[in-house]
Amino acid sequence: MHEPCTLQGRLIGAAQVEQIRQWLAAHPEGSRRQLSQHLALAWDWRNAAGQLKDMAARTLLLKLEQRGWITLPPRRRVPTNRMRQKRPPTPEVTPPGSPLMGPLGLLLPLILTEVSVGPGAALRSLCEGLLHRYHYLGHRGGVGENLQYLVQDRQGRPVACVLFGAAAWQCADRDRFIGWTSIQRAQNLSRVTNNTRFLILPWVRVPHLASHILAGVARRVSRDWQAKYGHPIDLMETFVQCDRFAGTCYRAANWQRVGSTRGRTRQDRADGTWHQVPLKDVYVFPRHPRFRQRLQGEPTQPIP
Repeated sequence: MHEPCTLQGRLIGAAQVEQIRQWLAAHPEGSRRQLSQHLALAWDWRNAAGQLKDMAARTLLLKLEQRGWITLPPRRRVPTNRMRQKRPPTPEVTPPGSPLMGPLGLLLPLILTEVSVGPGAALRSLCEGLLHRYHYLGHRGGVGENLQYLVQDRQGRPVACVLFGAAAWQCADRDRFIGWTSIQRAQNLSRVTNNTRFLILPWVRVPHLASHILAGVARRVSRDWQAKYGHPIDLMETFVQCDRFAGTCYRAANWQRVGSTRGRTRQDRADGTWHQVPLKDVYVFPRHPRFRQRLQGEPTQPIP
């Protein structure tokens, strides 16, 4: 048996692997889905909101098979990429005949709405459509834990969209800034979120708007994440493509540049195959004064 290792934030050793093998032997007709559901239930593997982590269990099983520790049942159907097949909504917004310009005060107070959950399907569709049409990276929907904000001015006109999702699994400069170990990162990465999209609509040209939005969102992210997923956010991160943006609005909103990426991706392989991607500056914004202690898993209060 191989040495125990941490996968999907769990320590996996001989006992856990043997438990999976016994289920496979006892259920020769069982499916991968049934196994992942059984595993999440048997381990009481839940997120902070109490929901079974079925997809995390499924990913864990795939990693164990890749290591040759188990053999999964054959796939019963070819998995599809629902995000690729999803037809993005068409935003029902007509760009104005002239740019929206002027001092920031003319737009205030802004209306900041988290649209990923709840009855606001129309606002969610609007946000996704605007991102798909106007963001240079496009957008086909969120996966995993995420928050989606639609920003409107005081007249209800959309001016921006902001998305947060899962943090990067590894980022040398961010990890050095936090000071955590690989085990601590695996256990606490869910308390870091990545600002994956930030769009100011192209006809909106208002000085200081972007940094004002970032400041407003920062005050809400942890509370909204707690309400949706049952745990807070201790650190926000983002990656700013150097050849397109200067990161001015992030610095103005007190985000801290901690380094830059190396132009590599998570698809890089051990055999030396790698993909060159644009360099990006790494910015972070702590959401708790003791974020390092919390992310390192240390007690945040003195022990009596």
